[in-house]
Formats: sequence, C-alpha cells, structure tokens
Amino acid sequence: MSLPRSLFALCLLLPALNGLAAGEPLHLQPAQIRSLGIETRVMGDNLEVRPSRLPARVVIPADQIRLVSAPVAGLIERLTVATGAWVKQGEVVANLSSPEALTLQRDAMEAQTQSLLLHQNLKRDIQLFSEGLIPESRLQATRAAAGQAEAHASEAHQHLAMAGMVGRGGGPLALTAPIDGVVLATEATLGQRVEAAAVIYRIAQLRPLWLEIQAPMEIFLGLAEGTPVRVANSDIEGKVIAIGPNIDPTSQTRLLRALVEAGSEHLTPGQSVEVEITPAAAKHQGLPATAVIRQGGQTYAFVQLASDDQGARFEARPVHVIGQSGEGVLVEGLQKGERVVLRGVSGLKAMMTGAGGE
Repeated sequence: MSLPRSLFALCLLLPALNGLAAGEPLHLQPAQIRSLGIETRVMGDNLEVRPSRLPARVVIPADQIRLVSAPVAGLIERLTVATGAWVKQGEVVANLSSPEALTLQRDAMEAQTQSLLLHQNLKRDIQLFSEGLIPESRLQATRAAAGQAEAHASEAHQHLAMAGMVGRGGGPLALTAPIDGVVLATEATLGQRVEAAAVIYRIAQLRPLWLEIQAPMEIFLGLAEGTPVRVANSDIEGKVIAIGPNIDPTSQTRLLRALVEAGSEHLTPGQSVEVEITPAAAKHQGLPATAVIRQGGQTYAFVQLASDDQGARFEARPVHVIGQSGEGVLVEGLQKGERVVLRGVSGLKAMMTGAGGE
C-alpha cells in the first residue's frame, strides 16, 4: 500500500533537514521541489502586484467655494440664476430691496457733505490765521473737526462698499457672482425677507477637485505626497497632496487627499468612487503577500540561488516590508533579476525552522 502524500513529502524533506544550520541555503532535490509545489519568478518580470482599491469621495477644495450673501437686511426681489447654472464673475445673480441700504446711502451723503463743509472752513481759517485775524487755538479746533468729519465720511463709504453699493444710486441692490463657477445651491426664495449676512447662493469652481480617501494604516508605509492615484475603471488620474495625521478610532483608517485636475469634469462633488493607489519607488519590489514569512521577528522571502539537474538551492533573504498594495506587499531587500519563490513558501519555512529552530 502506498504512503499518504503528506508522509511521502515528509520523507523527502528529511535528508534536507539533517545538519542544516540556520541561515544556510537549503538544497532541495527535484522530487522535493515538485512535492512542495515550489514556483518561482524573476523579480521585475511581470511581478507587479495589483494596486489597492479604496473608497473615496469627491470633494470641492475649500478655497474654491464662495458665498453670495445679503449685505444688509431686505427683501429678495429677483433671483436670476438657479442651482446648477454656470455664472461669470460680476454677473448679477439677485436683487435685494432694502430700507437699510437707503439709510446707508443717506448717511454716506450727509457725511460727505459735512466733510466738504468743514474742509472749506479749514481753508478759510488757515487764511485768516495767516493774516493774524484769528488765534491758533481756533485753527486747531477747525482742523480737528475737519479730520473727524473726513473719518466719518470714509467709514460711511466703507459701509456702502460692504453692501455692494459703491457708485450706485437708489433702488434695489444688485448682488453679483464673486467668481466664475457653478451654482451649487440656492439658499433663499423669491420674496423672502432675509437678515444681513444671510446666504443666498453657494458658488464653486469645479476644477480641480479633491478625492478624500479613507485608507488603512498599511497603505501609508512608504507612501508620500505626489504618489499617483487613479479612479478605478477610468482614465482619471491625480496625485496625493496631503496625508492625514490622525487615525479614525472606529475604522482605524487615515485620511488621504488627492488632487485631480485633468478629467475632473467627469466627477461630481459628493460622488463616491473607488481609487487605485500604488506607492511608487524604484527600489521597492512587489510580491504576493503569501511570498513572505515572519520568523524570529524578521520578515523573509526565499530566493533561488542556483539550480541544475540535481536540484536547486534556496536562501531565506531578510526583507523589509514598506507597504501593502492590493493583495501584495512592497518590499526592500531584493534585486531585479533575482528568482523569488512565490508558492511553496510554507514548506521552505518548515524546513528552515525544523533545522535551525527559532
């Protein structure tokens, strides 16, 4: 009766276990290699692992959003654009009727008139003082009054500027778009009475856009700003511009922010997408996660040193895992052109630990 397959494999391994010291290459005969199912591949020869796919959300950069708000309290008489409309900077988007605006205009006119009057008085008193007809104290009092009136007029005109009424006569206030962009939301309705600073429109530029990605910790090993990011199943690409400093206590993830410029017109703010990330580094090599082992606190990959008709020699090579990508890992410590074991690693580990101990 034939021996069970597992017992047969152990019998084949026994010669290799005898006298093997930890750290020495393992020499396997062809029958042992076949029994362990060892498969190898040359580093750099189609050994790339699949990039990680992670969930992401499309976000408008904060500095590309502007608000159109009521500068003073009033009644919305007209709304000229709707949500989703594209607008140009300076385009009138709403009209606001406001008694408060009329009051501001009246105060500014009165302040300007008073300032002109006192400056005329100052010119007259300067002339009178030069002729010795008035004391210096009167001149100083007139100069102080003229200065105060000028400051008051300037303040009144600043209030008008803040209300968007510089150079305007009476009538409704014309509220304009502060930037070129698209109307994200209309926050008020026709005929609504609003208070000062009430938001009427939200307008944003939609290029470029951000992708906010919640990534597991292992992705951050070896990751740097500038790492390429691609929206899955598309040609839309971007790059990492920020790596969050904090860990979400619930999901144990950190925030990645990527910038997308070309192709951003095919994305919609708030949209959920999947992105692919592959940390790029010339000296890093990709391996399936099953191709590396841990032993005695060290991570190893098995490298085939030589082979002939009599078998092959394998060495446990220390490597440093610097990141994870999809179903694989990125490692340092291997050279392009070396032949690395992809399958049968557990059998080689058993031989190494059985021979050398931990």
